[in-house]
Amino acid sequence: MDTRLPAHLEVNGFIRAAQAAGGFGMVLNKGERDGGTILIVMVENQGLAVLYERMPQLDGTRKWDQVKVQVSENKSDFDDYLDRRSTQDPDVWIVELTVADRERFVRDNLT
Repeated sequence: MDTRLPAHLEVNGFIRAAQAAGGFGMVLNKGERDGGTILIVMVENQGLAVLYERMPQLDGTRKWDQVKVQVSENKSDFDDYLDRRSTQDPDVWIVELTVADRERFVRDNLT
């Protein structure tokens, strides 16, 4: 039995958590309603973005990992990566969350 929360509910929860923390959230790419992969783009105080994705672990669990960091010298590389991911996988959700304290938000909400 799959105990995974449907993707659309999980995405809604992340956006609400960002709002509750005084931040903002929006869906950049709407994926498959129930089972799509979710990518979280975290932006701290309108600065550079960090991309998180839940990756399968050897023990069968799934853990959020930082997979890409936007660099100021080449910001477009980050956007190009997101475009490629949404093109390659039409089921992927891309959610942007803007919060004041990225590390705390990740620790408290991406577990």
